[in-house]
Amino acid sequence: MINIAVLVSGGGTNLQALIDAQQAGKIENGRIALVVSSNPNAYALERAAKADIPTAVLRRKDFGTADSYAGALDTLLREKGIGLIVLAGFMTVLPDSFCRLYENRIINVHPSLIPSFCGEGYYGLRVHEAALAKGVKVTGATVHFVSEVVDGGAIIAQKAVEVEEDDTPEVLQRRVMEQAEWILLPQAVSDFCAGRLTVRGAWVARKEKE
Repeated sequence: MINIAVLVSGGGTNLQALIDAQQAGKIENGRIALVVSSNPNAYALERAAKADIPTAVLRRKDFGTADSYAGALDTLLREKGIGLIVLAGFMTVLPDSFCRLYENRIINVHPSLIPSFCGEGYYGLRVHEAALAKGVKVTGATVHFVSEVVDGGAIIAQKAVEVEEDDTPEVLQRRVMEQAEWILLPQAVSDFCAGRLTVRGAWVARKEKE
């Protein structure tokens, strides 16, 4: 059984998708053992508490450097025996040293079809605003491993979502979450914990269930 830590900063909608999947028995060989928030007021902490999942708060401003913050996070994760880290709306940038330490053990979900609308500065509603400004007809979500390059790690899975003519960023954001993020992320976590993912350079191979 692989212990999972979910890192959050806000409302925790993707955390809730993972909690729901776990309660439905859809996370094979894995369990959410810890939720870490960079924001003490994040509603995600309440979601975790309702599900009886242990929580911790680590604020970046309480640490002098990014490396000291990452060191404290690493210590916490080791104490809990964490084997997989999931970034679910986590707004603190982790230093390269931490990404290398947990190479191919950190999963992130991004609300676009990478390489479109990704990288530094593309997060939250900004992604959907950019998609609408460009006039794309299709957007979606991507689940990927985290590397030193923002949104640049190996892609695990992607799912397309249609853009409608009268969409607002908020409406599009909700559709992408419902039709892509909340489906892709629990499945990727389950595949990781069940040992179905193999990373070969930029390519992630997925073994089908037997």
